[in-house]
Amino acid sequence: MTDDDAQRTGGDEPQDGWGPPVAGDELATLVGALERQRATFAWKVGGLDRDALSVRVGASAITLGGLVKHLAFTEVIWFCTRVAGQRPGSPWEDVDWDADPEWPWTSAAQDDPEELYALWRASVLRARAALDEAVAARGLDGRTAWADDDDAEHPNLRRVLVDMLEEYARHTGHADLYREAVDGVVGEDPPALPDLYPRPGATA
Repeated sequence: MTDDDAQRTGGDEPQDGWGPPVAGDELATLVGALERQRATFAWKVGGLDRDALSVRVGASAITLGGLVKHLAFTEVIWFCTRVAGQRPGSPWEDVDWDADPEWPWTSAAQDDPEELYALWRASVLRARAALDEAVAARGLDGRTAWADDDDAEHPNLRRVLVDMLEEYARHTGHADLYREAVDGVVGEDPPALPDLYPRPGATA
């Protein structure tokens, strides 16, 4: 059995930090599950040209490129801004959100694949760093720096991780269907870690 086989079947501890441990603590399990979703998403959306990233299925306005840009934004707004209190930075602060509240979805078709992929990858690296710092300082019971409304209860970091798992699971399911429609690629876990996915511990 190879390391990759063990990761897919649960026969051994996951390698390279991209999946949850077989019998880990709460933090390792939640973060590992999120990393597995990130790695699977990177496999499903990676290595495509602009036309493939812009394919639509049926009446849906979703595209693989839109998914990449939306999840890049979600990583930053949740982990960097809501959890850590950081400004989201470019390109997110340059957007007229009132005029185009769906901008990550609508603008992706104008982006080169390399730009989209670099944006998602950089967002994941920022998000990991923000989460690591917050957990080290406050633990999973620590509250976010920012809530949706001024008088709303601030969720704890545990809840943020659960919400991000749900977000990725939903959109990786979308990516499954779209990638199969583009070139027939199917499967549950990546056969090898995709180049697009930044391994835990990566800095660029």
